Amino acid sequence: MHNRLKVSLTCVGLVSFSGIAAAQHWPAFRGPDSSGVAQAPSRPPVTWDVAGSKNVAWKIAIPGLAHSSPIVFGDRIFVTTAVASSGASAIKTGDASKSGIDAAPDMVSHAWRLLAIDKASGKILWNREVHQGVPRMKRHVKASHASSTPATDGRNIVALLGTEGLFCFDMSGTLRWRQDLGVMDVGLVDDPSYQWGPASSPVIFENLVIVQNDRHKDSFVAAYDLATGKEVWRTAHDEYPSWATPAIVRRGGRTEIVTNSGKFIRGFDPKSGRELWRISDNLTQVKVPTPVVAGDLVIVTGGYPPGGRPIYAIRPGGSGEIDASKAFAWRTDRGAPYTGTPLVYDGIVYACTDNGILGAYDAATGARIYQQRVSRSAAGFSASPVAADGKIYLASEEGDVYVVRAGRTFELLATNPFGEPLMATPAISGNMLIVRTIGQLIGIRS
Repeated sequence: MHNRLKVSLTCVGLVSFSGIAAAQHWPAFRGPDSSGVAQAPSRPPVTWDVAGSKNVAWKIAIPGLAHSSPIVFGDRIFVTTAVASSGASAIKTGDASKSGIDAAPDMVSHAWRLLAIDKASGKILWNREVHQGVPRMKRHVKASHASSTPATDGRNIVALLGTEGLFCFDMSGTLRWRQDLGVMDVGLVDDPSYQWGPASSPVIFENLVIVQNDRHKDSFVAAYDLATGKEVWRTAHDEYPSWATPAIVRRGGRTEIVTNSGKFIRGFDPKSGRELWRISDNLTQVKVPTPVVAGDLVIVTGGYPPGGRPIYAIRPGGSGEIDASKAFAWRTDRGAPYTGTPLVYDGIVYACTDNGILGAYDAATGARIYQQRVSRSAAGFSASPVAADGKIYLASEEGDVYVVRAGRTFELLATNPFGEPLMATPAISGNMLIVRTIGQLIGIRS
């Protein structure tokens, strides 16, 4: 009996340790399974004071300009950036009426860098220059030349660095391989001279790196061998430029890659690249949000015009071209975000529009639970919401992180100012919220 009890307690300890270890990882855009939800136990603070250093573990300056999110594996944080030789790069915030749709005037030599930071202390462990040159295309005035978030499996780090290529590094930042994907020419559909720069992030699936490259000509989804960089498959399709990251969807013993593009929403076989199904969505352009898994459904949003797009709840697992009336479990007529990806948390879909209207919907039925402006002072949201411990964290372009209680009643718990714009989606690792501002990386922990 004593030995059995000892073995049982050991197993419980291993399970507990495994859960704690998993909670430290935020390995890709929007974290575990790209869900935006931190694994338990994770309890970031609700309130903090950056200026007064309350609940601030550390803050460090990050050179250059990048909207890529931080990722975390174990005790290390990884970020990418693009440093212009001309000095600081400027952005414009707000909607198109304020920021415009022009390209930024910074076609000078840039150095793309990958940095590793110690999570406990904020110390920069290494800072690798991985590519240098004039960007192969322009960026939008709100964007950056490093808007794609890297991904890691704990042995490899993969990153799309602007339109300069797909790179793979070991965990010490040593380059393993590089793939040239061609010029990722994305911008205004009706006028290709408006170049806005890519933002879709790579996804690691088993031994493959999945990339969605929707551009003006020769769009494709492709898979590359994670160990060697060799192209495993490439599926061409006719598409508008888009900025969405592909999603891995597992349902009923079948795994699919789901992509959100301007003409079609599609499902692909991740092993072969074969297109499994498609749903027409040709009323839209400028798709940015990533598809999100909600139980047996996939939530798809986004497209122009901002604020006027529907939310789709799609049943994956189909075949061929599917009529929307059969594919949708439910849909809303309005309320979808233009830029940020929705969050699915404890059976509720949270969608924050770019002008700060937070809608909550029943994930199974689509019934609207509430619709509420996050704050009277909140006017711009490009980052996607993330969640942990019954709370939702929303980072605004004005430089505030709003903390909202998750549930069926809207409750704003706190407003936490950072003093500079927030364009990148935060990361959560254990009890730490990691926030990237325009110029800094800040660890928030009580």
